[in-house]
Amino acid sequence: MAKTLPSIISAIILFTIIFSAPATGKPNRFSRQVSPATLGLKREKLSHLHFYFHDIVSGRSPTAVQVARAAMTNHSATLFGGVVMMDDPLTVGPNVTSKLVGRAQGIYASADQTETAFLMVVNFAFMEGKYNGSNLSILGRNAVYSTVREMPVVGGSGLFRFARGYAQARTHTFDLKTGDAVVEYNVYVFHY
Repeated sequence: MAKTLPSIISAIILFTIIFSAPATGKPNRFSRQVSPATLGLKREKLSHLHFYFHDIVSGRSPTAVQVARAAMTNHSATLFGGVVMMDDPLTVGPNVTSKLVGRAQGIYASADQTETAFLMVVNFAFMEGKYNGSNLSILGRNAVYSTVREMPVVGGSGLFRFARGYAQARTHTFDLKTGDAVVEYNVYVFHY
């Protein structure tokens, strides 16, 4: 009996392994290669989008508000540690009353102790024309006093699914009294 016990245990283990496979007979797997055509993806194209970003921090209806700050933020020349949540309008022209094409929704945080530079985590949510309902996601460094800042496009949704590219930001106007800014964006993005 003592010699048959290991045989019985081995048989039970083998039985369990064989019959615990999925009923479909397909192996479980974490990843696999997929043809882009199976997702309905056609030829990749490069698009250029041009719009103005209105960061309004003043007045009765600001579109960007500080939601967090460090103890040192108010004593820092760069506002280091300050975090701002935004829902800024994106328009065709530099005037806030020009045609609305989307919204910049996300956060920016002062992330540099020596110069004014923000960590930008933002979705450009478009609501006009063929891009209505599509989004582009930006994640990068914005050194606001540089003439031109470049930030990567790290993804998107809708017509911008599988997006990659870059956004160039250039300050159009900045009001030192109110802190409000208008920033011109040129975005170059590969997508399907």
